[in-house]
Amino acid sequence: MGQAPEGFEYAVTPAGVVRIWHRGRLATTLRGRRAADFLDDVGAGDEQLLMARVTGNYRRGNERVARQHPRNRAAGR
Repeated sequence: MGQAPEGFEYAVTPAGVVRIWHRGRLATTLRGRRAADFLDDVGAGDEQLLMARVTGNYRRGNERVARQHPRNRAAGR
């Protein structure tokens, strides 16, 4: 099993804009319906996992296989 996502934080501006940071760097900004949906879902489960999914920064399980692909071998050195 993989590790649970960590290092995410979010803040809501007075205008309803949601900003999500990952390890101190702005990862994404949500506005409108996406921000409202995020705020509805954030209290219902694992906040870290939700923020990882919204930002696209979560493990998919294929990282080890992709690292061994010939096109990626030189990049990992």
